[in-house]
Amino acid sequence: MTSRHRSSETVHEASEHARGTGSSAPRRRTVVKAAAATAALTGPLAATVPARAATVPVFLHGVASGDPLPDGVLLWTRVTPVPEAIPGSGLGPDTEVGWVVARDRALTDVVAAGSVTATAACDHTVKADVRGLEPATDYWFRFTAGGVASPTGRTRTAPAADAAVPNLRFGVVSCANWEAGHFAAYRHLAARGDLDAWLHLGDYIYEYGTGEYGTRGTVVRPHAPAHEILTLADYRVRHARYKTDPDLQALHAAAPVVAVWDDHEIANDAWSGGAENHTEGAEGAWSARQAAAKQAYFEWMPVRPALAGTTYRRLRFGRLADLSLLDLRSFRSQQVSLGDGGVDDPDRTLTGRAQLDWLKAGLASSDTTWRLVGNSVMIAPFAIGSLSADLLKPLAELLGLPKEGLALNTDQWDGYTDDRRELLAHLRAHAVRNTVFLTGDIHMAWANDVPVNAGTYPLSASAATEFVVTSVTSDNLDDLVGTSEGAVSAVAAPVIRAANRHVHWVDTDRHGYGVLDVTAERAQMDFYVLSDRTRRDAAATWVRSYRTRSGTQRVERSYDPV
Repeated sequence: MTSRHRSSETVHEASEHARGTGSSAPRRRTVVKAAAATAALTGPLAATVPARAATVPVFLHGVASGDPLPDGVLLWTRVTPVPEAIPGSGLGPDTEVGWVVARDRALTDVVAAGSVTATAACDHTVKADVRGLEPATDYWFRFTAGGVASPTGRTRTAPAADAAVPNLRFGVVSCANWEAGHFAAYRHLAARGDLDAWLHLGDYIYEYGTGEYGTRGTVVRPHAPAHEILTLADYRVRHARYKTDPDLQALHAAAPVVAVWDDHEIANDAWSGGAENHTEGAEGAWSARQAAAKQAYFEWMPVRPALAGTTYRRLRFGRLADLSLLDLRSFRSQQVSLGDGGVDDPDRTLTGRAQLDWLKAGLASSDTTWRLVGNSVMIAPFAIGSLSADLLKPLAELLGLPKEGLALNTDQWDGYTDDRRELLAHLRAHAVRNTVFLTGDIHMAWANDVPVNAGTYPLSASAATEFVVTSVTSDNLDDLVGTSEGAVSAVAAPVIRAANRHVHWVDTDRHGYGVLDVTAERAQMDFYVLSDRTRRDAAATWVRSYRTRSGTQRVERSYDPV
């Protein structure tokens, strides 16, 4: 039966603020001269508008879907109604954008249709929250404006809440620095054709100016705008630049995304009241910058905010799995330096009280076989004190640690140990099993048990397991050291594992992605690496698989990728 829907998205306005001058360089920047540091916003993006846009709208940024439900999905696009309506400009007329959803790729078996108005107030982005669909079903969708059609996208609804689901398959990615390379990882995931959805665990964009963040000294392709992004217009332009990437467009058109932000969608090492990469006053007010970044994110991403200004929410995939998605930037206390005892302070929090209570309650009450947690920073403990000085210095740079060398990264759960102890104790006290944390951020691939007490592990219990995916393009440890890929990992990985007995595998050097396959018997992550992040035609190769069997709370190696 054909039904008609009409959808609109209310996006909170955020005031723009003036860009300051004379700010000091933060410790994680590698500052170089930016050849186009003062380039106008219009330059790099206006050049991509075809001549026919003078008379008809165009869809330059692809189509996307996200946050699948059993009866619906969120559809997204951005229309350029006239040439001057480039992202971040605030220009261009209100434009009616139609959408259609069908059971077939040719869009002849239409099941839902409607329209939404694209306005300059929302940067001419539109969302349609389509409902009334069938569960566990493939659909195709398209937008139209002024007689012009967008590309066609495929999406898929989640299984019914009480459905017995034989398996689920998710692509898993994080940390994609535009300037450091091409997004071949997205191309390979798009080509699979077997994903129920794909998870982006944070750092979908980076906020730095051209040449200011790890590229091994070579900017493969420059950001737009060229300067560090601070205002609402800046963040809109940066999101728009990313969504011109053909491989990212292909993945968005191939399967629905489930995304959370980490810090670089806002600013490096962000916390509730500021960020390491933000100088109050010289770079405006933190509250204004944060509001601008979040507004642009919700405009440009097919994500439903569960609460105003946050990304924590929960999706269910039949009786097989639910997925709790965390926001570990909006509510956290400021990071502390190691050695002052602050990491154990019970008054400091990573999650915020409300989110931690929400997570604990959801994990304890879940009736699914698996409890997946989309987690932007690593929860398993990580000690690096026994690394040699030549490896410790670049590793400290990658993780934002003092160069003299310390044992923990205070930006991840290691810096908020009271939250971690409370959560893991809750899992043990309520006999919550089959909890798997899916993590990004650290630019390395890991397969971890999550011990209740790392000091006595493996004699003590594991409360959960964790799979960490490496970066799509952002610098790994070998990039910082400046050596050949694999050379650092060969030395560092055994040392890291010796100091962290809950770590089953770590690859410090390679770029790539993961594919998570879940059945009633096991949750398995297949790790893939790219041949060269600087080449768009980079090949992808399977390197390792790790799984956790139902009821075990421990990781083991698998030799059979899905």
